[in-house]
Amino acid sequence: MKHAVHNPVQNLSRRGFLQGATGLTLGLALPPLATAAKPASASPAASAPSFEPTPFLRIGADNTVTVISKHLEMGQGTYTGLATIVAEELDADWAQVKVEGAPADAKRYNNLFFGAAQGTGGSTAMANSWGQMRQTGATARAMLVSAAAKRWQVPEGEVAVAGGIVSHAASGRKASFGELAEAAALETVPASVKLKDPKDFRLIGKHAPRKDSVAKTNGTAQFTQDVHLPGMLVAVVAHPPRFGGQAKSVDASKARAVKGVVDVVTIPGGVAVLARDTWSAKKGRDALVVEWADSAAFKLGSAEIFERYRALAQQPGLVARKEGNVDAAFAGAARVVSASYDFPYLAHAAMEPMNCVVQRTADGLEVWNGEQFQTVDQATLAAMFGLPPEKVTIHMLYAGGSFGRRACTQSDYLKEAASIVKASGTRAPVKLVWMREDDMKAGYYRPLFHHRLEAALDADGAIRAWRHRLVGQSIITGSAFESVMVKDGIDAVSVEGAANLPYALPNLQVELHTPTDIGVPVLWWRSVGSTHTAYSTETFLDRLAAESRQDPVALRLKLLDKHPRHSAVLRLAAEKAGWGTPLAAGKPGERRGRGVAVHESFRSYVAQVAEVTVAADGSVKVDRIVSAVDCGMAINPDNVRAQVEGSVGFALSAALHGEITLKDGVVEQGNFGEYAPIRINEMPKVEVYIVPSAENPTGIGEPGVPPVAPAVANAIAAATGQWVTRLPFRAEQLKA
Repeated sequence: MKHAVHNPVQNLSRRGFLQGATGLTLGLALPPLATAAKPASASPAASAPSFEPTPFLRIGADNTVTVISKHLEMGQGTYTGLATIVAEELDADWAQVKVEGAPADAKRYNNLFFGAAQGTGGSTAMANSWGQMRQTGATARAMLVSAAAKRWQVPEGEVAVAGGIVSHAASGRKASFGELAEAAALETVPASVKLKDPKDFRLIGKHAPRKDSVAKTNGTAQFTQDVHLPGMLVAVVAHPPRFGGQAKSVDASKARAVKGVVDVVTIPGGVAVLARDTWSAKKGRDALVVEWADSAAFKLGSAEIFERYRALAQQPGLVARKEGNVDAAFAGAARVVSASYDFPYLAHAAMEPMNCVVQRTADGLEVWNGEQFQTVDQATLAAMFGLPPEKVTIHMLYAGGSFGRRACTQSDYLKEAASIVKASGTRAPVKLVWMREDDMKAGYYRPLFHHRLEAALDADGAIRAWRHRLVGQSIITGSAFESVMVKDGIDAVSVEGAANLPYALPNLQVELHTPTDIGVPVLWWRSVGSTHTAYSTETFLDRLAAESRQDPVALRLKLLDKHPRHSAVLRLAAEKAGWGTPLAAGKPGERRGRGVAVHESFRSYVAQVAEVTVAADGSVKVDRIVSAVDCGMAINPDNVRAQVEGSVGFALSAALHGEITLKDGVVEQGNFGEYAPIRINEMPKVEVYIVPSAENPTGIGEPGVPPVAPAVANAIAAATGQWVTRLPFRAEQLKA
């Protein structure tokens, strides 16, 4: 069975923009869009006739099928996922498919959920590209079939495609895609295309080896740090110890004496040393003597920030959601339960610290970067040099992780590199390299937050009212997203996971305080607001279950009666984890417990059950995590499992160890010695169960993160009776 779909590319040239389902659209406040040429990194065979039915696909005469990815590959499997969708509808042989990063060109490559902007984030890559890439594959297939039918003078209905071969069974004729590419390019883009019935999928939902694994294994994958251009200089920057500081005086004599150093320049927010290689640039940077002006710098420590936030939480905030009459319900409560939660700043700490290459050209700017926010970065750099955006060419390379860091709303490290190019006046390409300490001390962070929750219970223990008050910095204010994501003073990402709480509660109020005098740079961090809201809401609900002596899973299911997808993952996780059965006893002095959490983020649903062992000294060992996931149709099930497994490790790193602290405005952590990810011996057994679904795909890069920490905390409470309200977990609180 095939599904006819109107093909909106029919009236465009073969390189016109292919529209798809728009979903949620963000109308960003951005300058006019740039138009870029086709990717400069085309294969050597690109000079031969090729078939480009849409901006997302090129079939060469050499029979190579090249999928053009508008989304960054930063380890999350985007290249493989997008290629799978196209290859499925095209009926290509998986071995002939390769993937290439798209140029910065929002007219052709915008994220359909971001409106007019090109970028990767919010776990949207598969979701916004699903229809677009299916149509791309089906369009190309139809045009290849048409070309073959004309060449062989047979009806199109008799022409088949399988494994990258177009064939006509009756005559025995066969042709590869490459042999038909030139003829197919002359075909008219069809008015409508037929998409496969999911029951006929041979790649989607099955195993397909990742397209980036081999190159990343043998070292041929190109990351920014791998870029080496003729005459290139490397820049390493001395940043002020406090946010907002500036260089007052600079003695660069010792830096200039370092062999390989060619220049030292002062830029906004730092002093840069340019050298012939990275090590010389670092040695030169370390030899600088800089006196910093701190009069406008931020000087508070983490303790002082929390003190301010706790005071604000005692006062009503802006209302993000209101159901019923909370005040009246509290006035008539039989019991009131309350809890406060503290969440620290967190660093992204991606494997590859920030870096990029910037070069002035005769009439513009050229950039090489693990590029996550093309339209924002392109506009920012264009404004710095007085250029139209289309004169800023951006080459999208692999990124060694990001977790939101490379999607900086202020384009910080790219601006820094561009400032160095401007200040030095060089025409040579300049590679900016941040060391781990630069990334951790002078970067952007998940905001520090304080939450206060209160619940009114009736005499039977039923929840009659729920009040949730949050205090924390806005990520969105001051960015291109502000006009659509900050409404009536409410930053949507500050309250996500709280303002859309799915539980059926008769009276509910969510309030927000957004301090504007905290000078710490903040940014989205893998799963954004849900990193703290899932923890506070899910652990508080368990607390209420304990107060009313209800089973935590049963209570959730009762409150999720109108949310079948939440309920389904919760039931599946509980079943697979053996919820309700006793855990095996630990060693003498050990206490064991099982906990649960369920959360929706990025339109995907994840429930997790954690099993933990708490030792007599209070140390926590997470033994097992059982995850149930509903992310719509799983394009690459192996990748879904990998993303959830990685999310568990990422979330546990934060829950067990993660904390960026400030003292007098100075970040105290500098490397993994002070900001440790979990070690292999701390990684639990992880089981991932995917709910079969015919729904369109939704995100999976982030949704596995939010339920981990609350599930573990609830397991700790089950084992010890202690409710952990401050992250990361601290052994001293949990000692026997």
